[in-house]
Amino acid sequence: MTDAAPLERIQCQWCQSMNEKAATACRACGAPLDIRNLVSESGWREAPRIRDMTEIHFSASTCQVEGEIVPAAEINLGPGDSIFFEHHVMLWKDVNVPLSVLQLSGGLKRAFAGMPFIVSVATGPGRIAFSRDATGELVVLPLHPGMELDVREHAFLLSSHQIGYSFIRVKGLSNILFGGQGMYMDRFVTTSTPGLLILHGYGNVFERRLAAGESIMLEPGAFLYKDSAVTMEVEFQKLSTGFFGGANMALAKMTGPGRIGIQSMYVHHRSE
Repeated sequence: MTDAAPLERIQCQWCQSMNEKAATACRACGAPLDIRNLVSESGWREAPRIRDMTEIHFSASTCQVEGEIVPAAEINLGPGDSIFFEHHVMLWKDVNVPLSVLQLSGGLKRAFAGMPFIVSVATGPGRIAFSRDATGELVVLPLHPGMELDVREHAFLLSSHQIGYSFIRVKGLSNILFGGQGMYMDRFVTTSTPGLLILHGYGNVFERRLAAGESIMLEPGAFLYKDSAVTMEVEFQKLSTGFFGGANMALAKMTGPGRIGIQSMYVHHRSE
């Protein structure tokens, strides 16, 4: 009797999850497995454009991405699974899916910063769907154990209950985008259990991995997410020539190691 042949697997280039050989899309993030990573000469890679009706699996639940111009995420929650989200991004839900409120610390600080101070929770079993009212992409980020990710305010669509949620402030980033208060970011943390985080990016989304000590300057409105190990500092660059001589440009200096994500159509948000 001969041993069975080893099971062949395909690794997703976007999230590094392993998939069965016959799969056409990653079960963990929905990225097409039959398309090569698209990376520019400067090192930015395109976030995968998830095909219409792609299904993603997490815990005992599934997520189906629907549409392409203003994509929606339809979640089929398994028994005992729950997700949390900003309440205004919900499209619809089954009658039997209960909603509750996630207990958050720093409510007044969040309100003054223009961040949501009420975050809703949906618990399975049942279906519920989400979308933001803008063109762009859904960025599906499976978070493995021991990961920390910082995300610009009003960018996260939903998160599975296995992920811890808090917020941090980057002092000094005081341009018109952040109203002079500094920049507040959502922080998502996993401990021993993996989870799923879905973001919305305006326009197209690109990601780059910075080496230790490597830096890059961003227009703050383009920032979407970063690994917590990536530091973020404000720098003012003087425009010393031409009509705008003497004016300052506020830029965000990002220093590795870790990933940073940007959006190509950035929006200067009002407080929501």
